[in-house]
Amino acid sequence: MFRYLTAGESHGPQLTAIVEGIPAGLRLTEEEINKDLARRQGGYGRGGRMQIETDRVRFLSGVRWGETIGSPITLVVENSDWVNWEKRMSPYEEHRDDSIRVTRARPGHADLPGAMKYDQSDVRNILERSSARETAVRVAVGAVAKSYLSRFGIAVTGCVLELGGVKATRPELGVKALQELIAASPVYTYDADAELEMIALIDRAKAAGDTLGGVVQVRVSGVPVGLGSHVQWDRRLDARLAGAIMSIQAFKGVEIGAGFETARSPGSLVHDEIFYDAQRVARGERSGFYRNSNNAGGLEGGITNGEEIVVSGAMKPIPTLYKPLQSVDILTKEPFEATVERSDVCAVPAASVVAEAVVAIEVAAAFMDKFGGDSVGETARNYASYIEYLREF
Repeated sequence: MFRYLTAGESHGPQLTAIVEGIPAGLRLTEEEINKDLARRQGGYGRGGRMQIETDRVRFLSGVRWGETIGSPITLVVENSDWVNWEKRMSPYEEHRDDSIRVTRARPGHADLPGAMKYDQSDVRNILERSSARETAVRVAVGAVAKSYLSRFGIAVTGCVLELGGVKATRPELGVKALQELIAASPVYTYDADAELEMIALIDRAKAAGDTLGGVVQVRVSGVPVGLGSHVQWDRRLDARLAGAIMSIQAFKGVEIGAGFETARSPGSLVHDEIFYDAQRVARGERSGFYRNSNNAGGLEGGITNGEEIVVSGAMKPIPTLYKPLQSVDILTKEPFEATVERSDVCAVPAASVVAEAVVAIEVAAAFMDKFGGDSVGETARNYASYIEYLREF
């Protein structure tokens, strides 16, 4: 079973993840993970924190000589800004200083409901953990999951589909070509015309002291039929993917495949017709069954159907504005203009990397559920046997 936990605060000494379930024998390097950490820090519209941090992962357990050994993997991403916060975020009582308490709750954040839930008079005890800084170590976990999936020919690609109302048009290209376009784009999209409009929109929002949201999309190619299950609600892969996307800070909506558009269309234009061609197997395909459309987004009944998995998520604009909103002090109950802290104008490009990570994690978990194996070699044998079965079905 693949599972993980993260720990750490935004301005604490480090972010930590413990990952369990990765089989022995997977080649894994810190540099491979650092590439995704750098992508999360990039993207047009990021703010001052990204100028301070240079995120890099360290392995503290579970990896020996560049290869997993089957035990839990400990991943650490240090916070460079910790040197400026040692006393303010100290775990030791002698450093307590009530004069630096944060009592002004910011609209759109977890500040007020978190303080009320946990009976806190200092909002910093909420905002430090609820911060999207936590996603740095989740991206590291996702990079491990992507490395595992790539061993079986599965590729996970995230991109910006829409930003501030500007929509990208997807070109008819293969996975590698699309990944190259996305990597070369300052806003992590594959549409050059939309890219220019998005950048201009971010510039205008910055000048106005405002922020922007958008829609990101993750596609998973090379997925076999049969991941997930219909037999229980919590084994449905689409439900797990939806939950993963909604777990990302500031996300407010999720779609699988055509999503909400299916509610606006007749069934004849929604459901993906099924065809069979025996020659597909002869050409090296995994199955003779196929579809000419993919409105289902690669999932039917909570189970992968052999088509590309397509998941989209909607991110709201960042609520920390340079044009401050109105709020109330939680102690005095007096109104005030919300505190302006170091913030991004737009983090949608970075969010596409986070979405890519959480989707990879759920697909990897479903893959492990299906094929098991204490070593990568054992999993590969199980997988090869199943693929052979599919070809004969």
